[in-house]
Amino acid sequence: MFDQTHEPGRRAAINVLGGPLRPCSTEPLTGFYRDACCNTGDEDRGLHTVCAIMTTEFLAFSRSAGNDLSTPLPDYGFPGLKPGDRWCLCAARWKEALEAGQAPYVVLESTHAATLQIVTLAALRRYAWQPN
Repeated sequence: MFDQTHEPGRRAAINVLGGPLRPCSTEPLTGFYRDACCNTGDEDRGLHTVCAIMTTEFLAFSRSAGNDLSTPLPDYGFPGLKPGDRWCLCAARWKEALEAGQAPYVVLESTHAATLQIVTLAALRRYAWQPN
């Protein structure tokens, strides 16, 4: 990855723990900038900063809330997500799912620090994914 901290309009690539932002997913390729990371900047009005691990429950919740992440959209290069996929979610959508009891796990090292404008670190820690 190239150093994204010096690009105009981009925020420093720092995670919620204060370390370097780690990639979220290359398969499927995620991120507002489709750079595998949950980077953000001036153009990212939705704050796509939470690296979440999709679950059946969350995908159903998101669909019912008007954001169908399961259905492929080939014209936009979107493969559709399935349980187990990692994806950079909008921080507000993750918070909405949290409040509805449907929040998916998050990868803290891959979740951008800008998320803390919307969600507390304590809430994110409760849903932190721990590898086996």
